[in-house]
Amino acid sequence: MKAAVYDRFGPPEVLKITEIKKPVPKDNEVLIKIHATTVEKEDPGMRKSPGINGFLKPKRKILGLELSGEIENVGANVKLFKTGDQVYGNTGMSMGSYAEYKCMNENAGIFIKPNNLSFEEAVSVTNGGLTALPFLVEKGNIRKGQKVLINGASGSVGTAAVQIAKYYGARVYGVCSTHNLFLVRSIGAEHVIDYTKYDFTTIDEHFDIIFDVAGKSSFTRCKKILKPNGIYLTTVPTPATMIQMLWTSKFGKKRVKFIAAGLRSPMKKAKDLAALKKIIEDQKFKPVIDRKYSLNEIVEAHKYVENEKKRGSVVISIN
Repeated sequence: MKAAVYDRFGPPEVLKITEIKKPVPKDNEVLIKIHATTVEKEDPGMRKSPGINGFLKPKRKILGLELSGEIENVGANVKLFKTGDQVYGNTGMSMGSYAEYKCMNENAGIFIKPNNLSFEEAVSVTNGGLTALPFLVEKGNIRKGQKVLINGASGSVGTAAVQIAKYYGARVYGVCSTHNLFLVRSIGAEHVIDYTKYDFTTIDEHFDIIFDVAGKSSFTRCKKILKPNGIYLTTVPTPATMIQMLWTSKFGKKRVKFIAAGLRSPMKKAKDLAALKKIIEDQKFKPVIDRKYSLNEIVEAHKYVENEKKRGSVVISIN
């Protein structure tokens, strides 16, 4: 099978399209023929520098955290899926979706894909949806009528957060650049703030939840525009954030909260994918795809994502 493989850390050009052996599912695994994957902002980081994926050389040579595709074969003990099922989901730290096939445990973070989306559309919502949903619902306890501000509202997580908050009945404010104002408004934000012209922390509004998707602000700056029992959510766990999270859990009413969404159990991810499927099939969630590339264009896709200007998701078509 064809896969994008890298043997050393470095620039996008270390990714090479290579023929490797097609995997065979174990008794509790399914073999997925991958139709689409994504390049997320985490991928270039794992490609160019030692860290999560090894230190001297890459521990896992095929990147890719998201997939959508069709189950081609199932192991002898598989009960949840059958051949021909169309699925979408998250591979976790096994990665490996920059390839034509991948084996995954039937209890992994996969679920039947929404029937009203193509494979490319379905894979585009997985990263953002699997981050925004637990942050807003589990940590933010979002409720109808609340005022929610999303900082970084135009990326894959931000566009998902705007739509999920809207689905739960919140009044949504989005913060983004001038170029993305129309996009953020079109997916449900009642008010959109251009961060290139205004400092959103100085506006004369107060919020039940501030979700700092971009990680460009801080609780200290946002505290004054939180309501007395407001919650500040951030995807970036800096040392200061972790200290503030501990401190605010004991003192005061305003809270700082964080969740390592990518490290949630496969069971929780599958449950969230089921919830996303319902939201999508209720036509309350619109996929936002910035660009599409083929697997052969994976180097160009990484270069584009590294520019940190993407809107929504960057999708890689495999088959």
